[in-house]
Amino acid sequence: MFAGLPRRYDLAGALLSFGQDPRWRRAMVGEIRAQSEDRILDVATGTGMVATALVRSYGCRVVGLDQSPEMLSGAQAKLDADPRLAARIELVRGEAESLPFEDAEFHHLTFTYLLRYVEDPGATLRELARVVKPGGRIASLEFMLPPNPIARSLWHIYTRAAMPVLGRLISREWYEVGRFLGPSISDLYRRLPLDRQLELWRAAGIEGVRARVMSFGGGVVIWGTRG
Repeated sequence: MFAGLPRRYDLAGALLSFGQDPRWRRAMVGEIRAQSEDRILDVATGTGMVATALVRSYGCRVVGLDQSPEMLSGAQAKLDADPRLAARIELVRGEAESLPFEDAEFHHLTFTYLLRYVEDPGATLRELARVVKPGGRIASLEFMLPPNPIARSLWHIYTRAAMPVLGRLISREWYEVGRFLGPSISDLYRRLPLDRQLELWRAAGIEGVRARVMSFGGGVVIWGTRG
C-alpha cells in the first residue's frame, strides 16, 4: 500500500488531516527532550518527517527504521538534499517486531502510526522498549476515535465518505489509503481502547505513561520513560 505514496506523503498527510498531522508530530517530538549527544531510534520513520524534526529540534543523531523500501527512498531524498541531515540521520530497513539492534542501544525512541499494522502490539512494545536505555523516553503518535459522540459521527462521515474522494484527487494510491484508513483506526480501538494501550505500555516496562488527546480526539500522543 505504501509503494506509491512517498512523493506526496508529507503534503497529503497534512492536507487530509486539515493540518493536524504536522502539529501532532511536533507534540510527540517535544516529549522526547533529547540532548545533542543523544542517539534516537525513530521506528516507522516513513519519509523521515519525525527523524528530521528530531535533528532540527535537538541536534541529535537519529536512526530511522522502516519496513518499506519505497518510504525509505523518500526519506533518502531528503538526506540527499540536506548535508546536515545526512550527517545526523541513518536509514535502516527493518521491522518493529524484530529490531536489528542491541539491548539499551538508544537514548530515546519514537514511533508513528505503528500499532495498527502489527499482529501483537504488546510484544512489539516490549521489543521497542528493549533497545532503549533505562531512563530513556519513548513517545508515539497514533490516530484516535473522537470520544465525543457528535465529533465521532463527523469523523466517521469524513473518513468513510470524504477522505477517499479527496485522496483520489491526489492519486490512485491515496484513494486506497483513504478507503483503508477509517476502518483501520476503528478496528484498532475495537481491539485496543486507549486505556488498554496504556496498560500494554506499562506491561512493556515503560513507566510514567501519559497520553495527550489532540484535535478533539483525532490523534493521541503517548509517552513514558523506560524503566
